[in-house]
Amino acid sequence: MTAFFEFFVRFLPDMLKGAGVTVLLTAEGLAAGFVLGLLASLARTYGNKFWRGVAVSYIELFRGTPLLMQLFLIYYGLPGLGVTFSRELSAFLALGLNSGAYQAEYLRGSILAIGDGQMMAGRSIGMSRIKTIWHIILPQALRLAIPAWSNEPVSLLKSTAVVFLIAVPELMAKAKSIAAQTYDPIGTYLAVALVYLAMVYLLDAVLRWIERATRIPGFEMEGRKA
Repeated sequence: MTAFFEFFVRFLPDMLKGAGVTVLLTAEGLAAGFVLGLLASLARTYGNKFWRGVAVSYIELFRGTPLLMQLFLIYYGLPGLGVTFSRELSAFLALGLNSGAYQAEYLRGSILAIGDGQMMAGRSIGMSRIKTIWHIILPQALRLAIPAWSNEPVSLLKSTAVVFLIAVPELMAKAKSIAAQTYDPIGTYLAVALVYLAMVYLLDAVLRWIERATRIPGFEMEGRKA
Protein backbone atom coordinates (compact mmCIF):
# COMPACT_ATOMS: atom_id res chain seq x y z
CA MET A 1 0.00 0.00 0.00
CA THR A 2 2.84 2.39 0.86
CA ALA A 3 4.54 1.62 -2.45
CA PHE A 4 1.31 2.33 -4.35
CA PHE A 5 0.82 5.60 -2.47
CA GLU A 6 4.34 6.70 -3.36
CA PHE A 7 3.74 5.68 -6.97
CA PHE A 8 0.48 7.64 -7.03
CA VAL A 9 2.06 10.79 -5.58
CA ARG A 10 5.04 10.55 -7.93
CA PHE A 11 2.95 10.47 -11.08
CA LEU A 12 0.00 12.57 -9.89
CA PRO A 13 1.21 15.73 -11.71
CA ASP A 14 1.34 13.84 -15.02
CA MET A 15 -2.08 12.32 -14.41
CA LEU A 16 -3.53 15.72 -13.55
CA LYS A 17 -2.22 17.14 -16.82
CA GLY A 18 -3.97 14.35 -18.66
CA ALA A 19 -7.09 14.84 -16.55
CA GLY A 20 -7.13 18.52 -17.54
CA VAL A 21 -7.21 17.56 -21.21
CA THR A 22 -9.95 15.00 -20.45
CA VAL A 23 -12.08 17.64 -18.71
CA LEU A 24 -11.52 20.10 -21.58
CA LEU A 25 -12.53 17.51 -24.18
CA THR A 26 -15.61 16.65 -22.12
CA ALA A 27 -16.67 20.29 -21.83
CA GLU A 28 -16.10 20.99 -25.52
CA GLY A 29 -17.84 17.83 -26.66
CA LEU A 30 -20.76 18.45 -24.32
CA ALA A 31 -21.20 22.05 -25.50
CA ALA A 32 -21.02 21.12 -29.19
CA GLY A 33 -23.30 18.16 -28.58
CA PHE A 34 -25.85 20.34 -26.81
CA VAL A 35 -26.09 22.72 -29.77
CA LEU A 36 -26.37 19.85 -32.26
CA GLY A 37 -28.75 17.93 -30.03
CA LEU A 38 -31.02 20.91 -29.52
CA LEU A 39 -31.19 21.58 -33.25
CA ALA A 40 -31.81 17.91 -34.01
CA SER A 41 -34.51 17.60 -31.35
CA LEU A 42 -36.31 20.71 -32.62
CA ALA A 43 -36.04 19.52 -36.22
CA ARG A 44 -37.38 16.10 -35.32
CA THR A 45 -40.24 17.52 -33.25
CA TYR A 46 -41.29 20.58 -35.23
CA GLY A 47 -39.55 20.34 -38.61
CA ASN A 48 -41.02 19.41 -41.96
CA LYS A 49 -40.52 16.01 -43.55
CA PHE A 50 -37.07 16.89 -44.93
CA TRP A 51 -35.62 18.23 -41.68
CA ARG A 52 -37.16 15.40 -39.67
CA GLY A 53 -35.44 12.98 -42.02
CA VAL A 54 -32.11 14.76 -41.63
CA ALA A 55 -32.43 14.75 -37.83
CA VAL A 56 -33.44 11.09 -37.64
CA SER A 57 -30.60 10.06 -39.97
CA TYR A 58 -28.04 11.95 -37.89
CA ILE A 59 -29.33 10.56 -34.59
CA GLU A 60 -29.55 6.97 -35.77
CA LEU A 61 -26.15 7.09 -37.47
CA PHE A 62 -24.24 8.34 -34.44
CA ARG A 63 -26.23 6.37 -31.86
CA GLY A 64 -26.03 3.19 -33.91
CA THR A 65 -22.29 3.10 -34.58
CA PRO A 66 -19.34 2.92 -32.12
CA LEU A 67 -17.64 6.14 -31.09
CA LEU A 68 -14.27 4.58 -31.91
CA MET A 69 -15.33 3.93 -35.50
CA GLN A 70 -16.56 7.53 -35.82
CA LEU A 71 -13.25 8.82 -34.47
CA PHE A 72 -11.21 6.69 -36.89
CA LEU A 73 -13.35 7.71 -39.86
CA ILE A 74 -12.82 11.39 -39.05
CA TYR A 75 -9.09 11.14 -38.31
CA TYR A 76 -7.98 8.41 -40.70
CA GLY A 77 -10.80 8.25 -43.25
CA LEU A 78 -11.43 11.87 -44.21
CA PRO A 79 -7.82 12.52 -45.33
CA GLY A 80 -8.53 10.05 -48.13
CA LEU A 81 -11.17 12.51 -49.34
CA GLY A 82 -8.79 15.45 -49.04
CA VAL A 83 -10.08 16.64 -45.64
CA THR A 84 -7.54 16.55 -42.81
CA PHE A 85 -8.06 17.52 -39.18
CA SER A 86 -5.61 17.69 -36.29
CA ARG A 87 -5.79 15.08 -33.53
CA GLU A 88 -7.47 17.51 -31.13
CA LEU A 89 -10.02 18.72 -33.67
CA SER A 90 -10.80 15.15 -34.74
CA ALA A 91 -11.42 14.21 -31.10
CA PHE A 92 -13.63 17.27 -30.64
CA LEU A 93 -15.69 16.49 -33.74
CA ALA A 94 -16.16 12.83 -32.88
CA LEU A 95 -17.14 13.53 -29.27
CA GLY A 96 -19.42 16.44 -30.18
CA LEU A 97 -21.23 14.62 -32.99
CA ASN A 98 -21.67 11.49 -30.91
CA SER A 99 -22.87 13.36 -27.84
CA GLY A 100 -25.25 15.47 -29.91
CA ALA A 101 -27.10 12.39 -31.10
CA TYR A 102 -27.69 11.23 -27.53
CA GLN A 103 -28.54 14.68 -26.21
CA ALA A 104 -31.08 15.08 -29.02
CA GLU A 105 -33.13 12.22 -27.61
CA TYR A 106 -32.97 13.51 -24.04
CA LEU A 107 -34.12 16.94 -25.22
CA ARG A 108 -36.79 15.60 -27.56
CA GLY A 109 -38.29 13.58 -24.73
CA SER A 110 -38.55 16.64 -22.51
CA ILE A 111 -40.04 18.74 -25.32
CA LEU A 112 -42.70 16.12 -25.96
CA ALA A 113 -43.44 16.00 -22.22
CA ILE A 114 -44.55 19.63 -22.30
CA GLY A 115 -47.56 18.76 -24.43
CA ASP A 116 -49.33 20.45 -27.33
CA GLY A 117 -51.53 22.59 -25.11
CA GLN A 118 -48.83 25.15 -24.44
CA MET A 119 -48.08 25.55 -28.13
CA MET A 120 -51.77 26.18 -28.72
CA ALA A 121 -51.88 28.65 -25.84
CA GLY A 122 -48.90 30.59 -27.19
CA ARG A 123 -50.35 30.76 -30.68
CA SER A 124 -53.73 31.81 -29.31
CA ILE A 125 -52.25 34.99 -27.78
CA GLY A 126 -50.58 35.97 -31.04
CA MET A 127 -47.09 34.52 -30.59
CA SER A 128 -45.40 32.99 -33.61
CA ARG A 129 -44.47 29.31 -33.58
CA ILE A 130 -40.78 30.11 -33.13
CA LYS A 131 -41.43 32.55 -30.28
CA THR A 132 -43.69 30.04 -28.55
CA ILE A 133 -41.00 27.39 -28.74
CA TRP A 134 -38.27 29.78 -27.60
CA HIS A 135 -40.10 31.58 -24.79
CA ILE A 136 -42.58 29.00 -23.50
CA ILE A 137 -41.64 25.43 -24.40
CA LEU A 138 -37.82 25.40 -24.28
CA PRO A 139 -37.39 27.05 -20.84
CA GLN A 140 -39.56 24.33 -19.33
CA ALA A 141 -38.22 21.51 -21.47
CA LEU A 142 -34.58 22.27 -20.68
CA ARG A 143 -35.23 22.18 -16.95
CA LEU A 144 -37.30 19.04 -17.30
CA ALA A 145 -34.54 17.28 -19.27
CA ILE A 146 -31.83 17.71 -16.63
CA PRO A 147 -32.41 14.49 -14.59
CA ALA A 148 -32.16 12.25 -17.67
CA TRP A 149 -29.62 14.47 -19.47
CA SER A 150 -27.30 14.28 -16.45
CA ASN A 151 -26.21 10.85 -17.63
CA GLU A 152 -24.54 12.36 -20.69
CA PRO A 153 -21.72 14.44 -19.10
CA VAL A 154 -20.60 11.45 -17.00
CA SER A 155 -20.82 9.08 -19.97
CA LEU A 156 -18.95 11.51 -22.21
CA LEU A 157 -16.17 12.03 -19.67
CA LYS A 158 -15.52 8.28 -19.66
CA SER A 159 -15.85 8.06 -23.44
CA THR A 160 -12.97 10.50 -23.93
CA ALA A 161 -10.64 7.61 -23.10
CA VAL A 162 -10.87 6.36 -26.71
CA VAL A 163 -9.10 9.41 -28.12
CA PHE A 164 -5.75 8.23 -26.74
CA LEU A 165 -5.75 5.91 -29.77
CA ILE A 166 -5.04 8.93 -31.99
CA ALA A 167 -2.39 10.24 -29.54
CA VAL A 168 -4.40 13.00 -27.90
CA PRO A 169 -2.58 13.57 -24.56
CA GLU A 170 -5.54 12.97 -22.26
CA LEU A 171 -5.60 10.82 -19.11
CA MET A 172 -5.48 7.40 -20.78
CA ALA A 173 -2.58 8.52 -22.99
CA LYS A 174 -0.72 9.60 -19.85
CA ALA A 175 -1.48 6.21 -18.33
CA LYS A 176 0.00 4.42 -21.32
CA SER A 177 3.13 6.58 -21.09
CA ILE A 178 3.54 6.00 -17.34
CA ALA A 179 3.03 2.25 -17.74
CA ALA A 180 5.74 2.18 -20.44
CA GLN A 181 8.15 4.05 -18.15
CA THR A 182 7.56 2.00 -15.02
CA TYR A 183 6.69 -1.44 -16.43
CA ASP A 184 3.88 -1.46 -13.86
CA PRO A 185 0.59 -1.52 -15.79
CA ILE A 186 -1.44 -2.72 -12.81
CA GLY A 187 -0.33 0.11 -10.54
CA THR A 188 -0.62 2.65 -13.36
CA TYR A 189 -4.14 1.79 -14.44
CA LEU A 190 -5.31 1.43 -10.85
CA ALA A 191 -4.02 4.94 -10.12
CA VAL A 192 -5.68 6.30 -13.25
CA ALA A 193 -8.92 4.55 -12.30
CA LEU A 194 -8.88 6.44 -9.00
CA VAL A 195 -8.45 9.75 -10.85
CA TYR A 196 -11.38 8.89 -13.14
CA LEU A 197 -13.45 7.89 -10.12
CA ALA A 198 -12.74 11.21 -8.42
CA MET A 199 -13.67 13.19 -11.55
CA VAL A 200 -16.90 11.24 -12.03
CA TYR A 201 -17.83 11.66 -8.37
CA LEU A 202 -17.28 15.42 -8.46
CA LEU A 203 -19.12 15.82 -11.76
CA ASP A 204 -22.03 13.74 -10.50
CA ALA A 205 -22.24 15.85 -7.34
CA VAL A 206 -22.38 19.06 -9.41
CA LEU A 207 -25.05 17.61 -11.69
CA ARG A 208 -27.18 16.51 -8.75
CA TRP A 209 -26.94 20.01 -7.27
CA ILE A 210 -28.04 21.52 -10.59
CA GLU A 211 -30.87 19.01 -10.78
CA ARG A 212 -32.15 19.97 -7.33
CA ALA A 213 -31.79 23.69 -8.02
CA THR A 214 -33.73 23.58 -11.28
CA ARG A 215 -36.42 21.03 -10.44
CA ILE A 216 -39.96 22.03 -11.32
CA PRO A 217 -42.08 20.95 -8.31
CA GLY A 218 -44.76 18.46 -9.24
CA PHE A 219 -43.57 18.25 -12.84
CA GLU A 220 -40.73 15.78 -13.13
CA MET A 221 -39.92 13.16 -15.70
CA GLU A 222 -38.05 9.95 -14.94
CA GLY A 223 -34.40 10.69 -14.25
CA ARG A 224 -31.17 8.77 -14.34
CA LYS A 225 -30.95 5.07 -13.72
CA ALA A 226 -29.90 3.96 -10.26
